[in-house]
Amino acid sequence: MGTKLAGPKGQGGKTISQNADINVTPFVDIMLVLLIIFMVAAPLATVSIRLDLPPATPPDPNAEQKDPVYITIQDTGSIFIAEKQTTIETLAADVCAALGGGNPGCKEERVFVRAQPEVKYNAFMEVMNDLQSNGFYKVGLLNEDIE
Repeated sequence: MGTKLAGPKGQGGKTISQNADINVTPFVDIMLVLLIIFMVAAPLATVSIRLDLPPATPPDPNAEQKDPVYITIQDTGSIFIAEKQTTIETLAADVCAALGGGNPGCKEERVFVRAQPEVKYNAFMEVMNDLQSNGFYKVGLLNEDIE
C-alpha cells in the first residue's frame, strides 16, 4: 500500500492519505523474469528421437508389378473378388487364386477391402476377421467419397 503526499485541490487539511491501488511494478518484473526463463528453457525441453530408417531403394525395373486384389462387400451381404462372387467360407482360397493360383506366398501380397456405405459393421468385420485368421495381414481399406 502506498500513500499520497498531497491531497486533491479543494480539500484543505488533508495532506497525507492512503492509496489503495496495487503497485504493479514488482508484478511486471517477476513476469519478465519468468518469460526469459521459459524462453531459455523451451529449446532445451525438445527431445530428439533417433530413427534408423532403411535406405530407399527403387524397385527393379524388370520386375513385374502385380495388380492388387480388391474385395468388395455389397449392402446385400454379397462378397466379390474383382468381378467374381464368393462366400465367406471360400474367401481365403479365392483370394489366393486371384493373386496367382497356388502360390505359397499369396498371403504376403496386399489385399484391398472396400464396402458400400450401407454395409452392416458385422458383415464387414466378418470379412476382416476371416482374412486375418487365414494369414492375410497386409489388408488395406478403401473409402469412396459419397456425393
